[in-house]
Amino acid sequence: MQVQKTKHIEALTTNYAVAYAVKAADVDVIAVYPITPQTTIVEKISEFVANGELNAELIHVESEHSALSAVVGAAATGARVFTATSSQGLELMHEVLHIAAGMRLPIVMAVPSRALSAPISIHGDYSDLMNARDTGWVIYIAASAQEAYDTVIQAFRLAESVSLPVMVSYDGFLMSHTVEPVELNDEEEVRKFLPRALRPYTLNPKRPVTMGPLASPDWYYEFKYQQVLALKEAYKVAKEVDSEYGRRFGRSYGVVETYRMEDADYAIVAYGGASYGNARAAADIARERGIAAGVVRVRLYRPFPTADVLKALNGVKAFAVVDRAIMFGSPAEGPLYKDIATAMYMHGIDKPALGVIHGIGQRTMYVEDMYKIYTMLRENPRKEVVFMGVRV
Repeated sequence: MQVQKTKHIEALTTNYAVAYAVKAADVDVIAVYPITPQTTIVEKISEFVANGELNAELIHVESEHSALSAVVGAAATGARVFTATSSQGLELMHEVLHIAAGMRLPIVMAVPSRALSAPISIHGDYSDLMNARDTGWVIYIAASAQEAYDTVIQAFRLAESVSLPVMVSYDGFLMSHTVEPVELNDEEEVRKFLPRALRPYTLNPKRPVTMGPLASPDWYYEFKYQQVLALKEAYKVAKEVDSEYGRRFGRSYGVVETYRMEDADYAIVAYGGASYGNARAAADIARERGIAAGVVRVRLYRPFPTADVLKALNGVKAFAVVDRAIMFGSPAEGPLYKDIATAMYMHGIDKPALGVIHGIGQRTMYVEDMYKIYTMLRENPRKEVVFMGVRV
């Protein structure tokens, strides 16, 4: 497979990068309802539709619940669909998230993550996304505008391959509204990467089917188990899609990304742009000061990439997980920390592991904070949860 040779680079916010990816994917139906910091995604898409650059049906609805319901209906007819939301909007969609996954509909949704009320916060953390982690959706967390663009395109391929909905998330405001150079693919090449395939079961008056009916106890369990199997399959297919995307367009990311982990004794595990960027800068400083530091970034969050995470952390003496969300009342309190601790326990691995909660409500995370985590791991490796950057 030949990598495309012609490069076209634009200065885009991550939200605009997502909109360009949706246009390149030749989406049929977009349902929109504005909520900060998502709004500029669908504003840009509406420009594309109004200008004739994207031949799609743009549905203006009265709520986020209706936005997801509209694309559920459209996807059920066989259309390629997209929507986007954040924060309370994702919470209002929560009921329909389960319906979309249970009906095995290949919906793609962007979620520039934002803190949840109360009190009201329009700023970024991952509280909203983490509330959706058990809904049966595939979940990516991107760390740059370029990656968000590429991942949305990959998400359509993955969703339509395994018949599951896919979320592509990233830092609200810190990424959604900041500008980076983004290399845009030739749209004809994107559409070759995303061929239209006939789905076996869609709403069609000529071939009537029933979708989402009542399931009795005799069958409900089997439907749910099919979702379990589909997510396991999505783990494998996500890697295949990413590899093929890399061959075609010259960029790939894997399901887990590592930085200076080849000989690392201490690692920070993170997700999203701000955490990963600060952790990498801190790892460089730690190396200069004699600490063999590295970083692991989880890109594919659901299905959880257990094998890849455990492989990345295999050689370290201790590690920390930086979470930008709180699981209130949980002994782990950080959702990614809990996932990794569970995976290690199930595989008989015992390492000192520090759970760090930081960046809640977009509290500033400094490089020095990340460096301090490395010193904590080296000086007193233990298992505990630390709330960093909070006034107590």
